[in-house]
Amino acid sequence: MEKRQQLYEGKAKKVFATDDPDYLIVEYKDDATAFNGVKRGMIRGKGAINNRMSNRLMQKLEAAGIPTHFVRELSDRETLVKSVEIIPLEVIVRNTSAGSFSQRYGVAEGIDFESPTVELSYKNDALGDPLINTDSAAALKLASRTEIALIRQYALRIDRELRRFWRICGVKLVDFKLEFGRLPDGEIILADEISPDTCRLWDAATGEKLDKDRFRRDLGGVEDAYREILRRMESHDA
Repeated sequence: MEKRQQLYEGKAKKVFATDDPDYLIVEYKDDATAFNGVKRGMIRGKGAINNRMSNRLMQKLEAAGIPTHFVRELSDRETLVKSVEIIPLEVIVRNTSAGSFSQRYGVAEGIDFESPTVELSYKNDALGDPLINTDSAAALKLASRTEIALIRQYALRIDRELRRFWRICGVKLVDFKLEFGRLPDGEIILADEISPDTCRLWDAATGEKLDKDRFRRDLGGVEDAYREILRRMESHDA
């Protein structure tokens, strides 16, 4: 597959066209941002770690019957994916109170929920990615009600699969963000990435943060945390 012109550069990735319009190449960067781009920095080795981790987890989800954009890993930082129209909704699944949930509702971090909660936000940096409900998303034609119902169903299935895997690794899946896209035939599939950039991952025994919160909150040891979460994944990746 021939890599052609760059189509897009985001906070964590670059996207390139290929000689086949049905496929794109995603290149993961070491750049790090937080608070909607207000805080910027770099996490050495992050791009390679996120690429590898996201690809392995997407393969696990595919094996569990959840369609994804993953095709194959091309290099440490590059992956071939299916070309999709990204649905402008961020889907946040929460198993434990943390981050903006705790701030929004004035509750402590670390409260485990009886069942996972699913939030939707309008993917729009200029507006600060505001929370949105199904009625408003449908009214704005971001996605149909049927599509949103399917996305929610997929999100909860993904949560079950990822929690099961991370539990084996001694890691607690606190919350995570997903994005979905449409193939040309309208099929909804999982896109974007699954990594310490998009998931809150805590050591199950100590509660130590092993994710991007170490960068957001200036906790130090950011690179070590990313390497540790990859090590745990690979040591249990059968």
